[in-house]
Amino acid sequence: MSVGPLRVAKRVNDVAITGLGVVSPHGDDPRQMFAALMRGESAVRPVFPELTKPAVAAAVAFDPSRWFTKLQLVGVDRVSQMAVAAAELAVTDAGGHDGIEPSRLGVYVGCGMGGMGSLDAAYHSALQPGGRVPPLTVPALMANAPAAHVAMRRRARGPVLTYSVACASSAVALSEAAKAVASGEIDMAIAGGSEAIVVPGSMMAWQAMQTLAAIDPADPGSAVKPFEAQRSGFALGEGAAFLVLESFSQARARGASVYSLLNGWGLTCDATHLTKPDAAGQARALNEALRRAQLSPADVGYVNAHGTATRIGDAVECEALALAWGSHLQDLRVSSTKALHGHLLGGAGALEAVITVLALHERRAPPNAHCAQQDPACAVPLVPAGGLAMGALKAAISSSFAFGGTNSVLLFTCP
Repeated sequence: MSVGPLRVAKRVNDVAITGLGVVSPHGDDPRQMFAALMRGESAVRPVFPELTKPAVAAAVAFDPSRWFTKLQLVGVDRVSQMAVAAAELAVTDAGGHDGIEPSRLGVYVGCGMGGMGSLDAAYHSALQPGGRVPPLTVPALMANAPAAHVAMRRRARGPVLTYSVACASSAVALSEAAKAVASGEIDMAIAGGSEAIVVPGSMMAWQAMQTLAAIDPADPGSAVKPFEAQRSGFALGEGAAFLVLESFSQARARGASVYSLLNGWGLTCDATHLTKPDAAGQARALNEALRRAQLSPADVGYVNAHGTATRIGDAVECEALALAWGSHLQDLRVSSTKALHGHLLGGAGALEAVITVLALHERRAPPNAHCAQQDPACAVPLVPAGGLAMGALKAAISSSFAFGGTNSVLLFTCP
């Protein structure tokens, strides 16, 4: 395949990605996580054997004592703990923010469900004889708690905002952070998302909706099969991912390394159905990201797809790609890494943005795993098992399409 030359020179107000931080089902080192994805390693495992119906999820091995004292942990849900850790790792990776005025430092976070663990624990505690609801349950479970804790840890006194837009939450947070940086509203943004939904109550709710993948007891890690003819749904995942955004000129002036530029973003709503996606709405978001970046479909070589492995969702997304790419579709390569790290809901957009940035940075696309037979209704060129070297890759997209009809597309280019 070939990718046409980018037609736009770097502009000093382009938004640069200078730091990456993850707390993921594949660990907390972004490059090691990416290497595991390239190898096709699945983090999906059986969980909660006490449930009536078998369940799998991609959980995180997370030790909060690395980031919090026992006293600090009181009233802090896992969703905020992982957010603080990932944000700290991203800031460290970016070389810190010394010299940035606190009022010019913003925090933009996506979180779809909030502190589900605290809510689950409070409910079960209240049912016990003499039990009570912990008094800090509400501050622990509120959806904006992760952003608040990151801001307090980083002493950020600029905009501190939370976006709760289901599966698009952290992708929206990243686009809003990019707007603030590009417009000069702030000098630096710590942006990303967090979700901690691998709890029994949440699992049973998603099982009731019949959107989770069927499980092969002999091979539970391969349950999620994006774009496969026999796909049956997704597996829940948990974790957090954050990126540091600043202007390209500022990054260059302070000698920071730049992973990529966030040149384009598209944000639309289907306004047709609460849970059923719409190809036209998704295509509008894809086209808007291209327009904002002043690129054509031929300039983009890789898409990290939303790809939840649901029957309807995958087919609609492929239809949207065909609408937006037209005759250039066969030059594109597509994969959904949710097959390996699960679906982080509100944290998905940020984690998949980190993966897309690394794919661009390393010019390698991670595989579309567990796809033995591609569905004819999903006729897009998939990245094969083992991943794909893409030496000519200059631009890549991460797509997030949410319940509620919100479509968020992020377009990254080489610095």
